[in-house]
Amino acid sequence: ERQSIVPLRLLYRSGGEDETGHDALDTRVRGHPGGRQLTHVDQASFQVDAFGTSFILDVVLNHDLLSSEYVERYVEHGGKMVEVKGGEHCYYQGHIRGNPASFVALSTCHGLHGMFYDGNHTYLIEPEENDTSQVSAPSVCCEFQQVHITPPKFILKPRPKRSKRQLRRHPRNVEEETKYIELMIVNDHLMFKKHRLSVVHTNTYAKSVVNMADLIYKDQLKTRIVLVAMETWAADNKFAISENPLITLREFMKYRRDFIKEKSDAVHLFSGSQFESSRSGAAYIGGICSLLKGGGVNEFGKTDLMAVTLAQSLAHNIGIISDKRKLASGKETKIIPSYCFSSYRYYLPKKFTQCNIEEYHDFLNSGGGACLFNKPSKLLDPPECGNGFIETGEECDCGTPAECVLEGAECCKKCTLTQDSQCSDGLCCKKCKFQPMGTVCREAVNDCDIRETCSGNSSQCAPNIHKMDGYSCDGIQGICFGGRCKTRDRQCKYIWGQKVTASDKYCYEKLNIEGTEKGNCGKDKDTWIQCNKRDVLCGYLLCTNIGNIPRLGELDGEITSTLVVQQGRTLNCSGGHVKLEEDVDLGYVEDGTPCGPQMMCLEHRCLPVASFNFSTCLSSKEGTVCSGNGVCSNELRCVCNRHWIGADCSTYFPHNEDAKTGITLAGNGVAGTNIIIGIIAGTILVLALILGITAWGYKQLPQGDYVKKPGDGDSFYSDIPPGVSTNSASSSKKRSNGLSHSWSERIPDTKHISDICENGRPRSNSWQGNLGGNRKKIRGKRFRPRSNSTETLSPAKSPSSSTGSIASSRKYPYPMPPLPDEEKKVNRQSARLWETSI
Repeated sequence: ERQSIVPLRLLYRSGGEDETGHDALDTRVRGHPGGRQLTHVDQASFQVDAFGTSFILDVVLNHDLLSSEYVERYVEHGGKMVEVKGGEHCYYQGHIRGNPASFVALSTCHGLHGMFYDGNHTYLIEPEENDTSQVSAPSVCCEFQQVHITPPKFILKPRPKRSKRQLRRHPRNVEEETKYIELMIVNDHLMFKKHRLSVVHTNTYAKSVVNMADLIYKDQLKTRIVLVAMETWAADNKFAISENPLITLREFMKYRRDFIKEKSDAVHLFSGSQFESSRSGAAYIGGICSLLKGGGVNEFGKTDLMAVTLAQSLAHNIGIISDKRKLASGKETKIIPSYCFSSYRYYLPKKFTQCNIEEYHDFLNSGGGACLFNKPSKLLDPPECGNGFIETGEECDCGTPAECVLEGAECCKKCTLTQDSQCSDGLCCKKCKFQPMGTVCREAVNDCDIRETCSGNSSQCAPNIHKMDGYSCDGIQGICFGGRCKTRDRQCKYIWGQKVTASDKYCYEKLNIEGTEKGNCGKDKDTWIQCNKRDVLCGYLLCTNIGNIPRLGELDGEITSTLVVQQGRTLNCSGGHVKLEEDVDLGYVEDGTPCGPQMMCLEHRCLPVASFNFSTCLSSKEGTVCSGNGVCSNELRCVCNRHWIGADCSTYFPHNEDAKTGITLAGNGVAGTNIIIGIIAGTILVLALILGITAWGYKQLPQGDYVKKPGDGDSFYSDIPPGVSTNSASSSKKRSNGLSHSWSERIPDTKHISDICENGRPRSNSWQGNLGGNRKKIRGKRFRPRSNSTETLSPAKSPSSSTGSIASSRKYPYPMPPLPDEEKKVNRQSARLWETSI
């Protein structure tokens, strides 16, 4: 049902508390001579009278929508590339006044666009198609749609209860931590044409779509969508857009790899084309954070339908599968349809299903989506108290008044920390104080993950990292690849269920070498490919005890089941082609799966691990990585075991146990490096001082007057007992009373680790400090993580990237080791040097 209406913007009367309606909907800040500034007011209210009801929409700017480095670019017909940093921000979210169960998403750049939901019905609002005025009193068409959302019923297995000890070891889990998808949008040429050949209108439309999708994600999945860049093909398409969305997707990912410089978690194409078979788009499942799999293509539609399409395709990227879900209950197995959205493509829905949310959490807990935990620290807008982000000039920001009541109100008032408070929010903040150094803030989710700990002087948990590819896992049965432990047995269980196991090696040797439907290394048109003898463990996946229906995907054809006899044993060798998409077959052994000692699979071939040319961390003189006292992370830095510190974990430095928490204050590799540097620098200063005093003392002696032999009672140094330092105790006291140090700047990684399997976890930035001022002179050189790789298939977010992620832009100061005493009186020059802030 449609109805033409005239919405009004509500403004407070001068000197009064009541509101009055105005037909001028423009939200740009007034004050410019032309009245057309690109800055929009932070809060606004609109009145919409439709279908016998008066709705008042209270909205605020979506400060999470655009990153601080957001750029828009397009190519003119002459081939000139035009790039503009920033963009007009007129995208709002909020609620219907007096209805906390409602939600609103609006754009005011060119008239009033968007939607709102009152708890029962969804309303779409947009300018009339024949209306040419975009700012003053536009006639607006409101489309009413009755939405009855009945989530499918699920039969879920109860989760096992965790013990108190487990609860203590997991301060928070992935469900509770806010995630951030840093997204780039590319508009193709036909999309540009559909918006009257206007780059501004095309970009405005795309940002409105993302704003609506973000509204769905932030409440349902506790995930925000942040735009980092937008590209519009104003001159022509960069490659041929196929009617088959899968072909378009593959070509688009190649284009991203070769031509898009911005770092992002995912890149999506908005196409004005209409794809075949009524498909609205395509996206790689679980491909988030990957250079070649982190993306999707989406078909043009009205803003609300496009928002659903984007939300659906992004859901695929983060491991949510819109497919039949098999849920067991007792002896029966029920096939229950579970879709990302109810009635997809027809209206903007209210909720993800519970099954979808669990799929997302399972994806995160299995090691996927590591890049989603890097929080953008700054946004495009000027500092705005109450947006939940700590910006320049703010000590804290707990969000809106309602959000502050839930967390942070006692620590933060008007974006300033309260007395004696160190922090107000974050995984490493508890009761307004930093958690002690070494407190676990994010547990490892598998053998290939590395748990993150608090630094002791920051409220934020360290960026999510994992072990470098090539480490053994699951005993010695698997190999870490992209943050996941790859084995044939795990793959069989993942596809067919927990009771299924991988078939005996003899099954692979017997069947995969034959090149039939029951055993092969792929297919060339209509011909099955025989495996070479050395590659049999990388071909068709053979399992035992499989059922008739896979846990995910669709079975393509029949299950192949063969019984073979070896030395009197009867072996079950079964498999099946399980399709997620037309070109994704889970029925073959995954890349990265071990196929022999120091061997792993890649594209149905068994290759030496050494041929992958994995970069590595610093080694000891004997060539042992991290000196055998730590593990090498995907950032190419050593994460040391307890009591070991240094860039290569070669220095034993025991820490005391914290009496209150029982947590060992063990620093990681970077913190250990800081301690070593401080110790070395302090030692050099003390030695230099001693030598200076000694030289001065000898100079003062009369010629021929020498120090007596040791043991003489009147020795020149007899008044200073051996081994006793002359350092004053007052300096350490001063040190403990709050001398702060600017140990926070991060060194950008200029190279990234090669990533062959694209569904793994990404590389986040290395944590590395630098010294400033006199400290830099003392230290002599900087430590940088070493990388021998030039391939960037899964890029990290460097501090110079446009993503604005917390791994690259937020500072994480580390505590410094004790300095020499500041108040030594013998050498004034040295004393001044010691008092320099480090």
